[in-house]
Amino acid sequence: MKSAFERWLLCVASLALAASLGLAQTVPQATGGDVKEYVLGPDDVLKIWVLGVDEIGETPIRVDSNGWISLPLVGRVQAGGLTVEELRVALVKKLQKDLRDPNVSVSITDFGSQPVAVVGAVNTPGVHQLRGRKTLAEVIALAGGLRPDAGYNIRISRPTESGTLPLPSPTLAPDGKFWVGEVKTQDFLAATNPSDNILIRPHDVITVPTADMVYVIGAVRKPGAFVLHERETMSILQALSMAEGLGPTPAPGDSRILRTEPGAPKRREIPVDVKKIMAGHAEDLALRANDILFVPPSHGKMAALRTLDAAITAGTGLLIFGR
Repeated sequence: MKSAFERWLLCVASLALAASLGLAQTVPQATGGDVKEYVLGPDDVLKIWVLGVDEIGETPIRVDSNGWISLPLVGRVQAGGLTVEELRVALVKKLQKDLRDPNVSVSITDFGSQPVAVVGAVNTPGVHQLRGRKTLAEVIALAGGLRPDAGYNIRISRPTESGTLPLPSPTLAPDGKFWVGEVKTQDFLAATNPSDNILIRPHDVITVPTADMVYVIGAVRKPGAFVLHERETMSILQALSMAEGLGPTPAPGDSRILRTEPGAPKRREIPVDVKKIMAGHAEDLALRANDILFVPPSHGKMAALRTLDAAITAGTGLLIFGR
């Protein structure tokens, strides 16, 4: 039977795969969690030192899967569920049987018990350690911030044993093992609703899907992919504006929208007259997710420009060599 942690890792792997299949703006950098509030757990590694007891402190000590550690003179001690200070006090009490006024220090050398996974459209996806109390913004900052192609929702998944999500209308996953909630990306970045910046708990999974895109190629100044954000469509004029307008040799009257239709083996071509649209004489059609707007170059204009370039080159040569 798989452990709870193994099941969580399987969930992370599944969500990561979904995010990569379709499932720089950044958030403020994290200020760092308060380690004093950090609750120890399995896989945390501790450095424990006791004045006058050389046997303790020689090697780091890892908290076992049940939350226990073992020390010379002390034996087994429950560390899981305690803060560093609480563990130090517990060790002092145990050592008082053999030592007078024992001087004990405890520090964390490696955090391992509070993993949170961040997958999808972030700059550094992976498993990160909370290291104390951290908000959603701080955890996304740990993951390097959102990529420019981040989608319009941030999804948080939490194991039911960790409690529900303090978000509007969280839903229970079909298997009943996870709560799932969403935060709108633009509202989150604009701090429209500060309550969306919830505290993240160990074993939460944060998924940032990639946004829907439209593409503009051909005789435009800045061909590329453009994010739809929360809009389901983008007009041709809006897409051209994002592409910084037509290039020097366009044939806008012969433009095409290349659109993928469900079940179709290839994209459908939709003729559009961008010249008439720009003049206000034709409807400004809506582009859907994954549409490609193609503005072809004018071969006549390109030939004229090549002739002009050749003439300028020849004239420059005469001016230089004809003196």
